[in-house]
Amino acid sequence: MGTSSFSYTNTTPIQNMGNTTEEKPQIPLLTPYKMGNFQLSHRVVLAPLTRQRSFNNVPQPHAVLYYSQRATKGGFMLTEATGVSDTAQGYPETPGIWTMEQVEAWKPIVDAVHSKGALFFCQIWHVGRVSNTGFQPNGDAPISSTDKELTSQIQSNDIDNAGFSPPRRLTAQEIPQIVNHFRIAARNAMAAGFDGIEVHGAHGYLIDQFLKDGVNDRTDQYGGSLENRCRFAREIIEAVTAEVGADRVGIRLSPFANYMESGDSDPTTLGLHLAETLSRYGILYCHMVEPRMKTLGEKTECLHSLVPMRRAFKGTFIVAGGYDREDGNKAVEEDRADLVAFGRLFLANPDLPKRFEMNAPLNKYDRNTFYLPDPVVGYTDYPFLDETA
Repeated sequence: MGTSSFSYTNTTPIQNMGNTTEEKPQIPLLTPYKMGNFQLSHRVVLAPLTRQRSFNNVPQPHAVLYYSQRATKGGFMLTEATGVSDTAQGYPETPGIWTMEQVEAWKPIVDAVHSKGALFFCQIWHVGRVSNTGFQPNGDAPISSTDKELTSQIQSNDIDNAGFSPPRRLTAQEIPQIVNHFRIAARNAMAAGFDGIEVHGAHGYLIDQFLKDGVNDRTDQYGGSLENRCRFAREIIEAVTAEVGADRVGIRLSPFANYMESGDSDPTTLGLHLAETLSRYGILYCHMVEPRMKTLGEKTECLHSLVPMRRAFKGTFIVAGGYDREDGNKAVEEDRADLVAFGRLFLANPDLPKRFEMNAPLNKYDRNTFYLPDPVVGYTDYPFLDETA
């Protein structure tokens, strides 16, 4: 576990009108926490949120404002999912970190976040079969663990898409090259000034396509047994930790989710195996999506819990998925998580930690503007508390 530097009677002195100092109780989410070598002032994490405003896969100047608005001294933030190669794309205008132009474009964004005193990790991904030939170099087929085609569907952006092209099953000989793309992306993230990287192993994208037995139908060393299905994820973690150091690496996983037709017949065993195995590499954190988030955006009643994985993983444990202030406080208080990642609430409330502190009302998010390519609307125009007061 990470080290908690608080007890729930933690108090902050505040001045009252009579110039004497009285104690104000602190809520669990706003207590300090030491994550490896990083000292955090609170436990409210900006979740990785695809925003589709990186034109031609290059981060744009408007992202400087977006991320710095949400940065606080001692806060922890994750970028939107960032492609590791030109084959990693499956959505319009998502950023990458495989070219020097992209690395240079990230630098002012990282600098702006650091100038506010926040910690900033780059989430790196490959979408695998969640793509079509239009996103691929030379109109090639998307790559995956399988050649099973994904059913055409409305994507998480709530916008119809042209469907998915039949993927091409990667050969065992090709896999080291994909692993290397993750390694280079991790190196590039450090060159851009990030404090570390998060490997996106969730939500039905490429790594998840290897992990889950609902997708992975391979008969080689990357398929069949649980151990074999987890091999690709392990090799990526080995490569990126060798490149940037385990103390700067986290992973996001969603064993219980069935996004993009990527379900598993025994998600509890899969989640536990991953937590135990990846813990051995000494990585900084494991970021898991709650079982109640079976599908994007919808919370369901759920008997499953992440607590066994939390106990099995020795580093910092971050939870995400449908959390609000009350839920998040309870997760920290009951030691079910060290940190809590907030997506839609943080998107709509750039000063979310402050609002949590004051128990202030929250801006409502507008789903219709989540993925607009507009550099302002639904992006940097959500008001701060002092603007709405």
